[in-house]
Amino acid sequence: MQGGEDVLSSRRMNATSEAEALKGTIEHAFSTGDHSACGDAVEEVVRRLDCGELRVAEKVGERWVTHAWVKQAILLYFRLRSMSTIEVGPFEFHDKIPLKKNFAGANVRVVPHALCRYGAFLEPGVVLMPSYVNIGARVGAGTMIDTWATVGSCAQVGSHVHVSGGVGIGGVLEPVQASPVIIEDGAFLGSRCIVVEGTLVEKEAVLGAGVVITASTPIIDVTLDKPVTHRGRVPARSVVIPGTMPKRFNAGEFQVPCALIIGRRSESTDQKTSLNQALRDFQVPV
Repeated sequence: MQGGEDVLSSRRMNATSEAEALKGTIEHAFSTGDHSACGDAVEEVVRRLDCGELRVAEKVGERWVTHAWVKQAILLYFRLRSMSTIEVGPFEFHDKIPLKKNFAGANVRVVPHALCRYGAFLEPGVVLMPSYVNIGARVGAGTMIDTWATVGSCAQVGSHVHVSGGVGIGGVLEPVQASPVIIEDGAFLGSRCIVVEGTLVEKEAVLGAGVVITASTPIIDVTLDKPVTHRGRVPARSVVIPGTMPKRFNAGEFQVPCALIIGRRSESTDQKTSLNQALRDFQVPV
């Protein structure tokens, strides 16, 4: 038993050492502009992103940590690669980034006209309806990306999330230190939602149809005696709908967009029951 633990410990140390070496090479090339010796390192980082060995952001304890050097590697990947023609049956593309492959081996369902770029990682059980997943993104097990939804570069989507038709999850590559859009486990994004600019949608939150959330959008909890405003973060299990609020300009007072937290998903039931109950109780359009 001890021997097996020693082998695992040695492998972890080697993996850490290799990652640190890659990080050093990438950061040097990005800061100096000298790309002459970084090609292999860049290719290796994107390969590891593609197979899930690396990720752009991960949760450490209670907070999300963004690995800026991994985003630097993606930007270098664009700079170093040349345009090439990609033929898929009768379809032709002209791009720098190849398409992702081996969906059957990954146990991922991809419906025709769904596109996923190399360098994105899809966990087992993901379903891609005709949709788009960009490089650096990660989509968790059992998640549905519905028709014409987009998952932007470096976005982190958790497990058992439902991303409804036409949803736009924004990509964040620059600035490299900026957090990507993060959708945590069990969340539900209703039709035509837009979530951009590094917004964090916490575990099991429900966004009704048409909710638009940017880094500056007021997310107002109206379930209490007095409104409480969040920005850039949708609290766990919140049920959210589109709203407006008055704002005074030189020309007068006008209504501007906001998002309203009108309730919470129940913790006492499983996710499916809780979601359906939330939609019934609060009459949230999806």
